[in-house]
Amino acid sequence: MVGDSSEILPCPRLFVPHPNLSDEINRNIVQSEVEGGVYLHDLPSDSVLEIQTQNRSYKVIHRGQCQALISGHPEFCPEPVMVRIDGSSWGGSMLKTAFVGRGMHLEFSHPNYRGPIITSRILEIRQVAFTEAQL
Repeated sequence: MVGDSSEILPCPRLFVPHPNLSDEINRNIVQSEVEGGVYLHDLPSDSVLEIQTQNRSYKVIHRGQCQALISGHPEFCPEPVMVRIDGSSWGGSMLKTAFVGRGMHLEFSHPNYRGPIITSRILEIRQVAFTEAQL
């Protein structure tokens, strides 16, 4: 037990495997909690994330309601462009919405391209201080 007997420590809400989902899906959801990540609705507006994937390094400035300025890809976003962050997937059709997770693939909707843009596997996510120079 941590602290004195009057201290109540918060317990995170963890996923409980659902009987109607396959073992593979339940395993992926649990693995996303183990690997870690961030729900966009938990971030204040103007939060800055540096996302390192297997192939690229992205900078994301969250603008609220899953809208973000993103840069880091030479074709899709060499300069910051406003996109909608759809969430993260395991490379298939199942999407963990409004979530950016390690070990997963970031999916975002770009105003100039049809369908989602899907990154390579996310290796690291860091929240960094916002500066006006990042705009």
